[in-house]
Amino acid sequence: MDTHILIVDDEKAITDLVGIYLRNEGYQVTLAYTGAEAAKAILEQDFDLAVLDIMLPDIDGFELLRTIRADHTYPVIMLTARGSQNDKIEGLSLGADDYVVKPFRPLELVARCKAQLRRYTSYGSRAQEEDSAELTVDGLVINRDARTVMVDERPVRCTPLEYSILLYLVENRGRVVSVEELFRAVWGEEYMSSSSNTVMVHIRHLREKIGDDAANPRFIKNIWGVGYTIEG
Repeated sequence: MDTHILIVDDEKAITDLVGIYLRNEGYQVTLAYTGAEAAKAILEQDFDLAVLDIMLPDIDGFELLRTIRADHTYPVIMLTARGSQNDKIEGLSLGADDYVVKPFRPLELVARCKAQLRRYTSYGSRAQEEDSAELTVDGLVINRDARTVMVDERPVRCTPLEYSILLYLVENRGRVVSVEELFRAVWGEEYMSSSSNTVMVHIRHLREKIGDDAANPRFIKNIWGVGYTIEG
């Protein structure tokens, strides 16, 4: 089945252009120019990735992101003319995987879509190199074949980035993983000063999902000034 991407932007010229580039790469693309059109598509169709403009004339991109994250874990890229740090943190806190500020080059957005899709579809690849598909730490169970997370036998629905962060920390349990190392390993991009906030927001969101108290963590421990570790 073709990889299906949703593009939402009220600037029709931009939306249509991005759609052309992605279709040229062989992807199935659904275009939406209003929040209402996008919400209907999200509820009625299956997607592998969504690109959401924040500033829409009716339902904003953050609300659409909430709708997606209520039932789905596929990657979401936020697309907006607003580049403030608060907007970025809000989007990441709601479960966005990437954030692109206008104006942008269409080929850059296509590259970011490809990177997110690779991450989304290849989480299980390292499991083939290991003897066991399951990793267990104090009631936390990650099944790399099924790409699932359980805490005390309770299923935890993670986004691809959250899953990748947790998997990397568990695979490296017993040692401190620096913020820079974690960012490079999970995002696959060069580390910059703003990358620390990106990692912090995703760790906070992940902790909420696995029931980890930051003040007295059971799983993910913060070593101040160094990074994060999972003992075990």
